[in-house]
Order: sequence, then structure tokens, then C-alpha cells
Amino acid sequence: MGSRVQEPISDHHVGQRHLDRMVMLSDGVFAIAITLSALEIRPPETTGTASLWEAWSAPLLVYFLSFLLIGIIWLHHRRVVAHLRDIDGIGTGINLALLSVVALMPMVTRYVIEVTHGKGIVVYLAAVLVTFGCMAALWAYLALVARLAPDVPRARAVRWLLEIAFPALGALTVVLYDAHPWAALCSVVVILAALAWAARLERRAS
Repeated sequence: MGSRVQEPISDHHVGQRHLDRMVMLSDGVFAIAITLSALEIRPPETTGTASLWEAWSAPLLVYFLSFLLIGIIWLHHRRVVAHLRDIDGIGTGINLALLSVVALMPMVTRYVIEVTHGKGIVVYLAAVLVTFGCMAALWAYLALVARLAPDVPRARAVRWLLEIAFPALGALTVVLYDAHPWAALCSVVVILAALAWAARLERRAS
């Protein structure tokens, strides 16, 4: 029986294997974060006179908002990795930073449920800002710096980047509105102008 010829492993195949392992780890973290967020649902302590709706409405609302947040991040992440040829060390590091923030969402969910004053909202907005900021940084590096998604035109990559960053900019706008309403208005104008500019670039490219 003849021996099989061992073909050398190219850099592309190595990068593809790294990408596959990164995707498996990422999906696992997303799934665990969603599951643990559900386990954090606890009704607040009451005197016993509150109705079932009054006791459970706020915790369930926070959970479904967290589920929506993690789900949107996962959808963006799925689109990103679907267009990658491979992954490098810097991209892997940014992805790990994103996963570390996603893994903290159950703790954020519990904090928002247990805290009754305005700090809970601030913490939740900060979580939205950091999570979508990490996702935007990941796509910006992979598509515009490392060029690991060469099949995506630059105009489309910029539009996707703005779509990813939109919730982070929205959370920042809410924080600015509480301190400086005019700064929040300027932020909204900048966001809308950037989205219109990206859409125009993509139409020109097509």
C-alpha cells in the first residue's frame, strides 16, 4: 500500500482554520450569554400587593432588550465572518475583546433589573456603546485595514460599518442629551448625514 503524499499547508488554509475556530468560539459565547441572561430574570422584592404583571414586566423587558442586543450583534458578526477569507492576530484580538463584552451582558442584565434608579439605564447604555463599538472596530479593521473581505466593495463596507456603529452612536446621543441637548442634536445630524453619504457611495459604486 503506497504512502500518501502530504501536501504542504498554505497560509490561506491556516488562516481558514483559525477563522473556523474563532467562529465556533464566538457562537458559543453568544449562546451562553443569551442563556445566562434568561437565568438572571428575577422579580424585584415587593410587599406582596403587586400584581403578576407589575412584578415581572420590568425584568422581562430588560431580558428581551438584552436578547435583542445580543441577537443584533450576532447577526452583524455572522455577516462579517461570512465575507472573510481568513483571520489574523489583530482581528482575533479585537474579536476576543468583543466576546468579553458580550459575556458580561448577563451581569449587566442583572444589574439593571436590581437597580431602580437612573444608574441602571446609564450602565445599559454604556454596554450598548461598548458592545457595538467593539463590533464596529472589528469590521473596520478586517474590511478597511487588513482587507480580509476583498469581495465586499469599499463603499458597501463603509455603509455596513455605519450600520453597525448606529446603535453605539444612538446610545451616545442619549447620554449627550441628558447633559447637552444641542450636542445630542448635532450627533443625530451627523449620523443621518453619514448614512446618506454611505448610501450614495454604494449607489455610485454599483
